[in-house]
Amino acid sequence: GKWHMGVNCKTRHDHCHHPLNHGFDYFYGMPFTLVNECQDTDDPELSKSLQETYWFYTQMNILAVFTLVIGKLANLFPVKWKIIICLAICGLLHFISWFSSYGFTKYWNCILMRNHDITEQPMNLQKTTSNMLKEAIAFIERNKHRPFLLFVSLLHVHTPLITTEKFQGRSRHGLYGDNVEEMDWIVGRLLDVIDKEDLKNSTFIYFASDHGGFLEAHRGNSQLGGWNGIYKGGKGMGGWEGGIRVPGIVRWPGVLPAGTVIDEPTSLMDIYPTVVQLAGGAVPQDRVLDGHTLLPLLQGTEQHSRHEFLFHYCGVFLHAVRWHQKDSGTVWKAHYATPVFQPEASGACFRRGICPCFGDDVAHHDPPLLFNLSQDPSEENPVSANTEPLFDTVMRGIRRAVEEHHKTLTPVPQQLSPYNNIWKPWLQPCCGTFPFCWCHEENNKA
Repeated sequence: GKWHMGVNCKTRHDHCHHPLNHGFDYFYGMPFTLVNECQDTDDPELSKSLQETYWFYTQMNILAVFTLVIGKLANLFPVKWKIIICLAICGLLHFISWFSSYGFTKYWNCILMRNHDITEQPMNLQKTTSNMLKEAIAFIERNKHRPFLLFVSLLHVHTPLITTEKFQGRSRHGLYGDNVEEMDWIVGRLLDVIDKEDLKNSTFIYFASDHGGFLEAHRGNSQLGGWNGIYKGGKGMGGWEGGIRVPGIVRWPGVLPAGTVIDEPTSLMDIYPTVVQLAGGAVPQDRVLDGHTLLPLLQGTEQHSRHEFLFHYCGVFLHAVRWHQKDSGTVWKAHYATPVFQPEASGACFRRGICPCFGDDVAHHDPPLLFNLSQDPSEENPVSANTEPLFDTVMRGIRRAVEEHHKTLTPVPQQLSPYNNIWKPWLQPCCGTFPFCWCHEENNKA
C-alpha cells in the first residue's frame, strides 16, 4: 500500500528509503503519498502547502540577479559576471524544479512499484484497489504455512478519495462515506481469506488509522477528510485530540477475549514491540524505544497502559505532552504550541489548507494550556492555577518528563526542509528514459 517514505537519497537507483531497505522482504504499493494531482482534480494539494514558499524563493533569486546586473552596469559595486550567471542559472533551475513538481506530479510521482520495479507510471487509480487486494491475498496464500507479517496501508479515506464505480453512491455520507464502505469491504475480503485458510486462531490482526480526520479537505461544500466527533482539531495539527485520538480494533480468536473495550492511551509506536514479542524476539536494548508491547493490556494481565507520558510533535517541534497518571488514572495534556485557526472560530486552517508547525501562524503558550482530558476530552476549558489546585504539581511533573525525554533524542536532518522537498530530477524514479516515464505492467507483459 501507501509507503510515503520515498525511494532514493543520492542516485535514482540507491533505494535508500525503499521498504526493502528497512526490514521488509516484499513490497507492492505507492512509494510516495496520494495527492489530488494524481487524478487531475481542480484543487491541487502540493501547491497549497509549498507553492507560495518556492515561488517566494524564485522571486528573491530573480530580484538578486536584476539588482546585481543593474549595479554592475551602473558601476555601483564591483561584481563578476560569473557570479551573476551562476545565480541566474540557480534561479532558473529553482523555477524549473518548482514548475515540474506541480506540472508533472501525476506522471512522475503517482506510481506503483513491486519491490524495486515500477509497474505503473502513472498508476491507474480505478484499478489500484483491485491490484492491491490481489497482491495482499496472494501474499497470504504464499505464506500460509509459515509465520508472516502483512502490513496493508490502504489508499482509502485519504484524499482524493479514490472510490471504484461499484461503491459510488452507496453511503448517505457522500464520497467519504463511499470510500469508507469500500475500505470496509477490502478489510472484509482479507479477513475472509484468513478464515478460509484456517488461520483465524493463529493470526493477530490490528486495524487502526494513522491520524484523525483531515478537516481542511473540501470540494465545494463537501467534507472530504472525515469527522472527529467531539474532539478538537484534526490531521496535521500537532497536539489537538482530533488529529491524535483514533480507535483501534484487534482480533485474535481464542487468545484475546471478544467484545472487550479498552479505554487507555496507547500509540501506533506500540505495534513494533508488540510484533517483536509475538515473533518471539527481543527489542533492541541499545536505544530508548517509545513503544510498549500491547499484549498485557489486551490479554487483561495489566489494567493500565504502560505509557505514562506521550509526546506529540508537529514536524520537529514538540506541541503537546500527555500525562496518564497511574495513581489516579487522570489524563492531563499540556499544549506548548497550537496552530492559529483561520478563520479564528473555524477549528481548522482553511485558508492555508493545512496547519503549520511553526512561524507566525502558531501560538506559543507560557504557561502551557493544560486540560484534564478525563473530564474535558473536547479540550474546551483549559485549567489554571486559580481553577485547579493540582496545576503547579502537574506542570512540574510534565516539565521533568520533557527534560528526560529530550535526553533520549538524537538530532537528525530536517526532513521537511525546503531543500528536502524540492523536486530533484536525478532522484526521480522512472520506468522509461527520463523524462518519458510512462509504463503499465499489463502493456509490458503484452
